[in-house]
Amino acid sequence: MRKSMLSAVSAASITMLSSAVAAPMLPYQDPARSVAERTEDLLQRMTLEEKLVQLQSLWHQRRQMEDAQLQFVPAKAAQLMPHGIGHIARPSEFKTPRQTAEFNNAAQRWLREHTRLGIPALMHEEALHGYVAFDATSFPQAMALASSWSPEDMQAMAAVAAREMRVTGAHWALSPVLDIGRDPRWGRIEETLGEDPYLVSALGVAAVRGLQGDSGSTGMFAKDKVVATLKHLTGHGQPQAGVNTAPAHIAPRELAEVFLTPFEAAIKLAHAASVMPSYNEVDGLPSHINQQLLQEVVRQQWGFQGAVVSDYFAIQELRSRHQLFEGDAEAARAALLAGVDMETPDPKTYPLLAEQVKSGALDLAVIDGAVRRILTLKFRLGLFEQTQVDAAYADAALGNAKSRALALQLAEKSIVLLKNDSVSAMGGHKILPLDASKIQHLAVIGPHADETLLGGYSSIPRQTVTVLQGLQQKLKGKAKVSFARGAQISTNNFLQSKTTATADSTDTSSTNALATAAALALQQRSQNAGTYSMLRWNHDDTVAADPEDNARLRAEAVALAKTADAIVLVLGENEGLAREAWADKHLGDRTTLELSADQQLLATQVLAAAGNKPVVLVLSNGRPLALGKLATTMPAIVEAWYLGQETGTAVANVLFGDVNPSGKLPITFPRSAGHIPQFYNHKASSSRGYLHDDIRPLYPFGHGLSYTEFSYSDLKIDTPQLRAGGEAQIRLRIKNSGKRAGTEVVQLYVQDPVASVTRPVQQLAGFARVSLAPGQSAQLQFQLPVNQLAFLDSRMRWVVEPGEIRLLLGSSSADIRLRGSFQIEGDVTDIGDGRVLQSRAVVID
Repeated sequence: MRKSMLSAVSAASITMLSSAVAAPMLPYQDPARSVAERTEDLLQRMTLEEKLVQLQSLWHQRRQMEDAQLQFVPAKAAQLMPHGIGHIARPSEFKTPRQTAEFNNAAQRWLREHTRLGIPALMHEEALHGYVAFDATSFPQAMALASSWSPEDMQAMAAVAAREMRVTGAHWALSPVLDIGRDPRWGRIEETLGEDPYLVSALGVAAVRGLQGDSGSTGMFAKDKVVATLKHLTGHGQPQAGVNTAPAHIAPRELAEVFLTPFEAAIKLAHAASVMPSYNEVDGLPSHINQQLLQEVVRQQWGFQGAVVSDYFAIQELRSRHQLFEGDAEAARAALLAGVDMETPDPKTYPLLAEQVKSGALDLAVIDGAVRRILTLKFRLGLFEQTQVDAAYADAALGNAKSRALALQLAEKSIVLLKNDSVSAMGGHKILPLDASKIQHLAVIGPHADETLLGGYSSIPRQTVTVLQGLQQKLKGKAKVSFARGAQISTNNFLQSKTTATADSTDTSSTNALATAAALALQQRSQNAGTYSMLRWNHDDTVAADPEDNARLRAEAVALAKTADAIVLVLGENEGLAREAWADKHLGDRTTLELSADQQLLATQVLAAAGNKPVVLVLSNGRPLALGKLATTMPAIVEAWYLGQETGTAVANVLFGDVNPSGKLPITFPRSAGHIPQFYNHKASSSRGYLHDDIRPLYPFGHGLSYTEFSYSDLKIDTPQLRAGGEAQIRLRIKNSGKRAGTEVVQLYVQDPVASVTRPVQQLAGFARVSLAPGQSAQLQFQLPVNQLAFLDSRMRWVVEPGEIRLLLGSSSADIRLRGSFQIEGDVTDIGDGRVLQSRAVVID
């Protein structure tokens, strides 16, 4: 019997060996071959149907592949992706990290084992300010991150997002947003990195490097890195009347010099592997069919080798919103020919390309080109070898202590001290930092002081720290901390129980379509974490608060203010008041920048009730606000933006001086909506003035105060005469002349006073964060390439012109401390593709 069993085993082994010999590894399956070899071999084996599905994604349809426990359903997969799929969109929705990893593992296993060629899928996720998933680390919103002026921290944040994504089996981040934000009425401005092309470029390059690593444009991605997606190309951040997706009325020169620059930098310097066109049109052409933009500029001029992916539903909207085509088939063909490789979020228009290929209306080579780019990324990511992740590790890997510490560090650096007056009642001392030894009772007042606001494109982290909690912890055992809401900005109608699914919801995360039990579970998770940001941002309707309720809340707050020794007043907006307007039923753009009337009244009455006691206004918001009289009556104002999960700790550390604020505004604060558009790098002819009003901004670009003082001196320009291709060497000394350690963001601006076309009154050309102890000084050197000063002449050539270049160095665009100049000599030089996009800054001692 024993012999018989051994014989059977041997026979089975021989059969398996024979089978292995009979089915040798195909070239595309061989990791020893190059990515190009593997891609071409696989492409030649694919049918038209197998090619087309690589250009498609599943999102709403993905949910059909999930059961009630959010587990993968193979039978549905066989119906929805029998030939495979290019992308699976946002698989982390409503799942724990482990559930996400298990779903992704099961989907990849099914694709490998049940499709003819076993091609894995790309899993894409949102990652604007951290991985948008349950329990992932939630960092400050993009506008806040930009206020840090710290590319190093931006790169570290993006690296955490990439690592957390890969742990759960995701590979493609729809981030960073590189739109130049010039209209704060636009609800999406919080997603931008501000108004300046140089600052956005520097931070964007850092974000891409954090997400993708140093794999270049053709190398293999590391196992903890993902594909970065630059969005939204282009002009998205200055829409007509501030309305989302509206036309961008931007001339070609300004479009190239300002709006395209961050995208060019991220592609040329950081080798971004994906680009997403914008919804809007420029000069009659929506970006998704702008062949000159996507093919001639992005691919030919910039050398982009990656994939272009559509924004959600954007190809369908070529017909439905832009009214350009009679049907989706024509829209699909136009988008593909313009250079859009992949449709998201569901297969709506690109499946219609099959008939066009078969009829000869569309060349198969165009399909092959798009498929080649998608397959190349899959091979570069190593997906054919590593389709499974360790699901048991996922829960512990997201939102860990190290990542949380980084979130706090970034939150502290993102806070901007807008105003800090000296007060006679306090002996002439400034309001901030607050002195805990002089406070026995602190009043914390504000609509969301007891909730952490995270901003748009946020999920629900493991935990958050509210401003109230942060201050309570800071004063624990030292002083009493009392809370009064004072006002509500909007109602919490998103917390109403739901009894039926809403099939026509415009909610991009489908929270409106959740069954009652699931909706209640989501609300409970939000409550446990101390934030309703995800629910509020996704909910279609925003309902204003009841004035009578606010009158009662205001009376309570005023009474509290009278009893306290100091007041922290937390005002601003929330994610329901200014947000992405992604549908006619889900609006988010505004006609005003002012605080709600009830908040203004609350602030006035609290300030009166406080008398001579310290009052600090802390702003929590995603866009610049017009503060009106509060800008003059409030003695201390702090811009806290949406600071992420560690909001309260960061705010408390800054208010009480444990951290010296170092944030600088990445965007101009106008005095009113009537001043829009207002940005620092304007043309000289735009600043004549207004009748009966001040044309100057409320707070200028680059503004941000400190608890110490910095002095600038000893400006030296080692290269007074230069030519195209040269580099200016600029040195200065900066000293901390105050009594506290602090960090100054030194800003270098340039001005070209005489040129062949009009130039901005000033342009940011470099910056550096310099940390100094009291009394310490350091020499800072800027290395400024002359070709960075190139501009488009009347013939739309990138040129360097001879003449004087003025240098302005200071603490903001309006606080210039040192001035100098150098001379560009020689003839007008057409530099072609020799444009330089970044300067360098080095602290010498």
